[in-house]
Amino acid sequence: MDLIPIKIEHGEEKAWDLVCGLSREDVSRRTGAVYDEKAEAYLFRSYGMDFHVNPCEMLIACPSDRGGIFLGKLKDFFRLAVLWYMSHAKDIPATGRLIRPVDVKGGHRFTTGTHVLPVDMIAQKFARDREGFIRKGKEYGAEVLTGFGDAYLRFYPLPRVPVSMILWLEDEEFPPRVDIFFDSTCEFQLALSDIVWAVAMMTCVVMIDG
Repeated sequence: MDLIPIKIEHGEEKAWDLVCGLSREDVSRRTGAVYDEKAEAYLFRSYGMDFHVNPCEMLIACPSDRGGIFLGKLKDFFRLAVLWYMSHAKDIPATGRLIRPVDVKGGHRFTTGTHVLPVDMIAQKFARDREGFIRKGKEYGAEVLTGFGDAYLRFYPLPRVPVSMILWLEDEEFPPRVDIFFDSTCEFQLALSDIVWAVAMMTCVVMIDG
């Protein structure tokens, strides 16, 4: 699927500079990342994969081939999400209370135009394929949970930012449906609705194209 470029007010270069100047201990404590002295980079867990983030060299690398989608097609989304998370995340636990992306401040934009999340594409792809939905989620580190829908996945795009995706299968009476939810702490961790949208979009894209 084609993606609309994401832009933020102060730009990516300023975000790199900001994170480069932060205390390593502070960043590690707030984000759940670990600073690797040998690699001179933060070791970051995202979608079940390890990434090395070197903010002072403006580099992100991943040893897994599957990480290529985040360093290529989703590069703009991923880099900004990681940088803004590293600079704004809070050392607070998730509440377990789920909210929709449209419920965050500024989230009303997610219902119209280019910001609409492609959940219908995911629903159609897995309309009668619960196991395929679960299998694809597991490829990107998702936990399989119960309690909602016909299949319930929880991704970790960022260590303190769980994203839940719930599938309702198609049947004779209802069409298939997919919903996405964030933990209620997401605005503390991501700071901008555009970054919330970027994380939601990445989670959709890996289920469609990943």
